[in-house]
Amino acid sequence: MKPFIAAWFDMPGLARNFAYGFAEKYLLVLLALAGSMLLARLLSPAELGVFAIASVLTGLAQVFRDLGTGQLLVLQPVLGQREQRALLTLAILTGWALAALLAALATPLARFYRQPVLAEVLYILALNFLLVPFSSQVTALLRREMRAASLFRISACYGVTQFIATVGLAAAGLGPCALAWGSFAATSAGCGAALLLRPSGMAFRPALSGVWGLVRPGGLAVSGNAIDEVGVVAPDLVAGKLLGAEEVALLGKAQSVLSLFNQAITSAVSPVVFPLFARHAREGNDPVQTYVNAAACITALSWPFFLLAGLFAAQLVHLLYGPQWQGSVPLIRIMCGAAALYSMFSMVRYLLLATGHIGAQARLDAVAVGGRLLMLLPAGMAGLHWMAAAVALSLAFRSWLVLRILKRLYRVQAAALFWQMRKSAVVACAALVPASLAYALAGGDAGGLPMLLTGSASAAVGWALALWLQQHPLAAFVRTSVLQR
Repeated sequence: MKPFIAAWFDMPGLARNFAYGFAEKYLLVLLALAGSMLLARLLSPAELGVFAIASVLTGLAQVFRDLGTGQLLVLQPVLGQREQRALLTLAILTGWALAALLAALATPLARFYRQPVLAEVLYILALNFLLVPFSSQVTALLRREMRAASLFRISACYGVTQFIATVGLAAAGLGPCALAWGSFAATSAGCGAALLLRPSGMAFRPALSGVWGLVRPGGLAVSGNAIDEVGVVAPDLVAGKLLGAEEVALLGKAQSVLSLFNQAITSAVSPVVFPLFARHAREGNDPVQTYVNAAACITALSWPFFLLAGLFAAQLVHLLYGPQWQGSVPLIRIMCGAAALYSMFSMVRYLLLATGHIGAQARLDAVAVGGRLLMLLPAGMAGLHWMAAAVALSLAFRSWLVLRILKRLYRVQAAALFWQMRKSAVVACAALVPASLAYALAGGDAGGLPMLLTGSASAAVGWALALWLQQHPLAAFVRTSVLQR
């Protein structure tokens, strides 16, 4: 595995792209984390719950906003002016149609959820769909060309604007609308930055020629994304209807703690790994080994993170959101183990798309989301803790489905794949054991910030030693990246 990683990072500029990718996501995570900490104290759980419902509703619409044109821009073997204009036309048509649809449904949705202010929030969020087609075209082309520095600048403009606008408006007393206006301000700033940093020679004039030929592959790609998004937002939608806005907020805070890893690591890696998989596929190389190496590196980080998040859930929630959110602690502990398991399969979506198995990805999403909904609906009637258990069970179910598809399409055996992750398991244990000792000595959940710092520091020492002593692929990744820089 190590020789392959060395060869992988010999590709010109790849280490720099990963560095910018991580810098971009860490900046956004820090801004989002700081914003969440402030907003949790400026807004009530009910106000945050209203925006959470609006977010999941617009999140569903976001999947359809460009009919998969962003992925098609990355995957197209040949990308000329004609293809770019057709893709831009498709993005504008779908984005603007969704803005009109969301505005039309705002009042009925507010009545359905019995939250009058939800309509105003949805009207504001609909404005984003008017601008997104232009910025998404630019960012997709930059991602195809692996120009991570420009992507970093665009994201920085977006994140800083959102933080300043949202916190300022919330402090001014705008309630849930503060988050909606902050989102629109960020979208406007990101769109302006994207237009300034667009690649030279980029087509920016819509054209109908070639649009119809893109509808089928774009529709297939977006169908899988839409189904997957339904699965992501299903817990909030079910909780919002069966339980209430405050329960939505508690479940959202629990999931936000666990999603810190995806925000900091997975979302930083995927913009680089997806074009890398696509490049390997276009050049006739095998991207499967790239996935295995990526999974080995990710699990060395994700498994310790999720286990420690469960152990120190009470301290993390108190630090991030305050004592009024302690109801989310047991939810985190119910879900953290399944989140750790699924983290090793987080890159499979990009592997399937890059190798042309778009239909297989859509079918996988359909079965996984159908299973999740069947688990969530009865759990929602039983209570919040049962919903968290249903989320965990659905992640385990999806992991089993992914293993089946890896075996069928790529002849990857489950036993062989888990064997490749054995060093990550040792790393996770090496981090968890000293952290657990610190947790027990400090009195468990009664321990405060000093115990969290002590436990995290001891876990970091054990983690680093295990990486070094085993010569883990992640250590080779870091070493090669540093040498290249």
